Amino acid sequence: MTPGRVGRFAARCAAAALVVLPGLCGAATAAADPDALWRIVSEQCVPDQLRNRDPAPCSVVDLDAGQDNGYVVYKDIAGARQYLLMPTARITGIESPALLAPGATNYFAAAWRARSFTEARAGGVLPRDWISLAVNSAVSRSQNQLHIHIDCLRADVHEALSRYAAAVGDTWAPFPVPLAGHTYAAIAVAGEDLAVNPFVLLADGMPGARADMGINTLVVVGATEVRGGPGFIVLADRADGETGDFAGGEALQDHESCPAPLPPTPSTAK
Repeated sequence: MTPGRVGRFAARCAAAALVVLPGLCGAATAAADPDALWRIVSEQCVPDQLRNRDPAPCSVVDLDAGQDNGYVVYKDIAGARQYLLMPTARITGIESPALLAPGATNYFAAAWRARSFTEARAGGVLPRDWISLAVNSAVSRSQNQLHIHIDCLRADVHEALSRYAAAVGDTWAPFPVPLAGHTYAAIAVAGEDLAVNPFVLLADGMPGARADMGINTLVVVGATEVRGGPGFIVLADRADGETGDFAGGEALQDHESCPAPLPPTPSTAK
């Protein structure tokens, strides 16, 4: 993100925080320590894993690909089922060039696999199209360590995605209706697992995104029907200080409730 644009958004965010939007403003105005998550990763979870083979306070520390490419899964303090996936390398957020480098870890794919932690707290396997992964823009986040929110989707957002799923194609295009009051672009991705890197998908497919990644938010939602099989709907929004849109895709998630788990299949029933 360009310094000038950061400054303009920070100023607008500060003004909004005084009125009605304290939860939307990011590191520029956050009262909390913006490095708190990074210290949990670098000073607690990773050292505990290396010394004691115990990831606490994280649920998982995965260093199989090395510390520069690893990640942790951490239970967020907000919500009963929300988890965060964070790199073990110092990556501040969506604006980091490291996310677009050749061979970069697909943190979204790892976060999709980590949905099992959310499902465990929900009491069983959740419907695919209710699981969502979200990264906020640089101007809407409160922490300067990349963290992907893993949680259930809001019911109204789920209803809109279900209604208009057939209108989402394999190139970026505006989603037919606003989601949580904001206009999103959407693209469909086929596959049981997330083989594509959504950061690269955004940077390469959305005009102007690569040059200013920090003003974007990304949300990945499981889909049951994409070109004849399971897949994903990827959503993106860009922050706009003029309209008060700080591109916080986490707002599409529900940190309070999830749908009922799917009935056990014969292979999983005890």
